[in-house]
Amino acid sequence: MIPAEVSADLIGQWVGQYFWPLFRLGSFLMVIPIFGTQLVPARVRLGLALMMTVLISPMIPEVPQVEALSADAVVITLQQVLIGVGMGFALTALWQLFVVAGQMIAMQMGLGFASMVDPANGVNVPVLSQIYTITITLLFLVMNGHLVAFEVFIESFYTLPIGMEGLGQGGVWKIAHRISWMFASAMLLALPAMTAVLIVTISFGVMTRAAPQMNIFALGFPISLIFGLFAIWVLHANFLPHFEEYTRETFQFMRGLQGQP
Repeated sequence: MIPAEVSADLIGQWVGQYFWPLFRLGSFLMVIPIFGTQLVPARVRLGLALMMTVLISPMIPEVPQVEALSADAVVITLQQVLIGVGMGFALTALWQLFVVAGQMIAMQMGLGFASMVDPANGVNVPVLSQIYTITITLLFLVMNGHLVAFEVFIESFYTLPIGMEGLGQGGVWKIAHRISWMFASAMLLALPAMTAVLIVTISFGVMTRAAPQMNIFALGFPISLIFGLFAIWVLHANFLPHFEEYTRETFQFMRGLQGQP
């Protein structure tokens, strides 16, 4: 039974202490790549958010005392959702960077027709993009990147305390500009393999002009495909340093959203 001394102020205190951190954590877990995919049921994500909320609620700074059903409470709730989604989008951009790079390489080497359903997102992606996705997921978990991501996220309760401010206009613009970083980094990652395959394609064009009677299309496609696979194999040796650099930039961006240097 609900005790008689429960008042509106006490309900507002419960909302501020538990529900606002839950909204921030829940929105973060619904967006990040590993836990926010279709492979993880929503009940598991909700249970993890509830468990983490109970653990961190006693440690976060004081929350503003507002009425539970007031307009200020609605604004604060929306701010918490925006913070969680924004920081989760930073990790999503890291994953999509390698997906876009795999698409660029696959289209250049003629492997774009070989696609499969991505079980995490439910869309068709090239096989090379799926290989990159599996690789960075395993590397991220082995390097305890998920623990670092949660640590950076929990820091946001101190650098971006629960209140009316939130990310602000500057944080929203940073998130929007992050898309350009994703495409630029994907181009830098895919450029060596694309350049190597382009050189092979140009050489076949020269051969076509020199010997028009050769059936260059029947010969050029398998050679371009084999050479592209060889280029991917050679470049895969430097995959880990690139992943470390992009992961470091992602965590720095997440801290930058919080106003940290």
